[in-house]
Amino acid sequence: MSVRSFLDAAERGVDALHGMVLLHGGEVVAEGYWHPYRGDVPHRLFSLSKSFTSTAVGFAVAEGLMGLDDPVAKYFGGRGDPRMLVRHLLTMTTGHVEDTAPPITAGDDWAGAFLDLPVEREPGTHFVYNSGATYMLAAIVQRLTGRRLVEYLRPRLFDPLGFGDVTWERCPAGLDAGGWGMAARTSEIARFGQVYLHDERGILPGGWAAEATRFQVANADAGESEDWRQGYGLQFWRCRHGAFRGDGAFGQFCIVMPQQDAVLALTAGTADMQGVLDLVWAHLLHDTGPLKAPDAADAAALGRLALPAIRGGSPGAVAGGTFVVQRPRTSRPQDWRPSHERPPTIRAITFAPGLVTIVDETGVHEHVCRDGEWHTDGPAASTGGWTGPFEYTFRVAYLDGPFVRTYRCRFEAGSVTVTASDNVSFGPTGYAPIRAVPAAG
Repeated sequence: MSVRSFLDAAERGVDALHGMVLLHGGEVVAEGYWHPYRGDVPHRLFSLSKSFTSTAVGFAVAEGLMGLDDPVAKYFGGRGDPRMLVRHLLTMTTGHVEDTAPPITAGDDWAGAFLDLPVEREPGTHFVYNSGATYMLAAIVQRLTGRRLVEYLRPRLFDPLGFGDVTWERCPAGLDAGGWGMAARTSEIARFGQVYLHDERGILPGGWAAEATRFQVANADAGESEDWRQGYGLQFWRCRHGAFRGDGAFGQFCIVMPQQDAVLALTAGTADMQGVLDLVWAHLLHDTGPLKAPDAADAAALGRLALPAIRGGSPGAVAGGTFVVQRPRTSRPQDWRPSHERPPTIRAITFAPGLVTIVDETGVHEHVCRDGEWHTDGPAASTGGWTGPFEYTFRVAYLDGPFVRTYRCRFEAGSVTVTASDNVSFGPTGYAPIRAVPAAG
């Protein structure tokens, strides 16, 4: 099994990976990024953030600030179910029957809302994936230390592992969200996995890596996907083949493979996370033999990685111009955040050779659209071309995360109809068409 076979299979079957770093024996043996994505740009981790929050808890426990069997209510003036322990937050066995994140993030006091929710089951007896529980872990650590998670982890984890700037989304109270919202580079994710595989420098508290990643609770009802039913640790998932992982929505992975003495970090924008893991087991971790050392052909394949750019045909039959939307509708990648902020709306769109300009309520956004190639400018990359005599298609990839939006613009009867779709989303991936007419004058 080899890196190249994994890349070939991913190119055929996954839409789409953004970056990969493979460590073997603690050394980088393969690293590559699908253009226009780059290794120096932090990528949003979504629920992979949970494993970092778990690590913060490990440090706080080792420093005597808290205990795994402490009642959660202890840290909130006795408020909340007295049966619920810190351990239950870590293992997603709080006794709730649904994820608490949606209801608690509807207001400004997330911790208070969590503590006031009914606890339907005996804590410790029922697993349910619960991002609100991870937020509570983050809230406890931040209350005890008086510091944000990113600040608390900086000297203990981020600096020893050579992390650059780390960002984390915050709740209305100013606390890092814990269960989601962290951003880091793919190479940094790999180094994080390595310290959980072999902590030769003693960065983590003694015994924490083994405790956090071992089978703690059964989760056979967590879903239909095989690798989501192998048991759960302390904010880490167990996997087949003796592996374990942290993961986040749309293909953000830190996969630790003890059998192979290997760690694989992946960032992506895919809806088929189980499909990605299936390829990892088939091509990088296999019962029939060890990981094949990468060779020159593997390196060449890593250097050619790229997402498809829009390739148009002959120039369209429509000249450029500015079109205005008479009845604006929301139109941008759905970027799930725990808030009620209304997404911006397209107000006008201008077409010029090689350039599309969108005006929405957040400002003016210029997208250079070169047929057959990606143009990168700041946090986004774009590509576009005439895909029919009266159809112009352009695509925008937001390089700090998984979202890629495609716009199909159909010109007819003096107007343009813009239909937008997203590659992945927590909600719908397609949106109602927007009709725009030529600007007056």
